[in-house]
Amino acid sequence: MNQLIKSTIIVLLSLSIFACQNDQKTEKYEVDSSNFQLVPIDKNLKGSSEIDEFILPYAKKIDKEMNQVLSLTKKSMFKTDSKFNTAIGNMMADAVFERIQPMAKEKFDIQLDGVLLNYGGIRSGISEGDITVKTAYDIMPFENEVVIVELSYEKVQELFSYLAKAQVAHPIAGMQLEIDHLAEITHQEFHSKKLKEEETYFIATSDYLLKGGDQMNFFIDNENVFETNYKLRNLLIDYFDSKDEIKATKDQRFIKN
Repeated sequence: MNQLIKSTIIVLLSLSIFACQNDQKTEKYEVDSSNFQLVPIDKNLKGSSEIDEFILPYAKKIDKEMNQVLSLTKKSMFKTDSKFNTAIGNMMADAVFERIQPMAKEKFDIQLDGVLLNYGGIRSGISEGDITVKTAYDIMPFENEVVIVELSYEKVQELFSYLAKAQVAHPIAGMQLEIDHLAEITHQEFHSKKLKEEETYFIATSDYLLKGGDQMNFFIDNENVFETNYKLRNLLIDYFDSKDEIKATKDQRFIKN
């Protein structure tokens, strides 16, 4: 195990033990004196057998949990596979739609129209073979949660315009976008309903994008926000665990004619 990781774990465990012990005491302590030594974290830093022995049972438990097999794929998927939509991006957006739509209906009594995530949020690919808990952590190491954002017709137009101009494989689901060689929109729609000026639309996204991350500022000036309290990473774990095999592909949801 990397020495930095080991050191971090031991510090956290020590702090936890100290906190538990301190809860049982009422004495107050003050620092009488202190000293420090700067220890560079590089290849010359030697490991400690005492620390290794202390961490070993925790490391074994974490490894066992992280290596739990959830599903499999017969084809590797990476976000650089194509320009406008990718198998891994489509899989992620479809997973959010599949897991969030029932919640949207049951908890909020709304119909989910689409999903928009961000290309930069995909931090790893999926290699051919077993899909494990670690796979989900590699793809999504952040603590971002899924939120449902209600957008006006005007903001939806900004959303589609953003995608058309960016020409990046941001993961989308429940919608279709076609552009020409000038990046002008030739077709846009939600599969659930036609775009109408008097309507509002419900888009599942991350709390990072809700705040205007990746310059998706159309999410900021919204009509309403519905909190799911569902981490995107946990959603992926649940999605993988519900499938015997992941068969994601590139399709026609965002294309350039």
